[in-house]
Amino acid sequence: MVRIYHNNRCSKSRATLALLEGREVEVVNYLDTPPDAAELKQLLELLGIPARQLLRSGEDIYRELGLADPSLGDDALIAAMVAHPILIERPIVVANGKAAIGRPPEAVLAIL
Repeated sequence: MVRIYHNNRCSKSRATLALLEGREVEVVNYLDTPPDAAELKQLLELLGIPARQLLRSGEDIYRELGLADPSLGDDALIAAMVAHPILIERPIVVANGKAAIGRPPEAVLAIL
């Protein structure tokens, strides 16, 4: 089973989903059903990155919340992503006990 944290309005997310065609895929529209803090921590562990690298720094809410502040730790950044899932980089694909961000979409092929 492959899971994709997907935003249909995002061209990279749609292209990544297209790459998964023919596989059994669970699509999580994360803006409608956002992951909780525990799920985000698990995703970060699978991705092998700190929370800051999963943030979309170009979003208005990123600036409004002052998330560029380097003193903010992972817990604060994760809490911001839970409260405002638009901040989560997309798409994220989970398969075979691994995760990858589909930027570029072909990056997910390494975990399939």
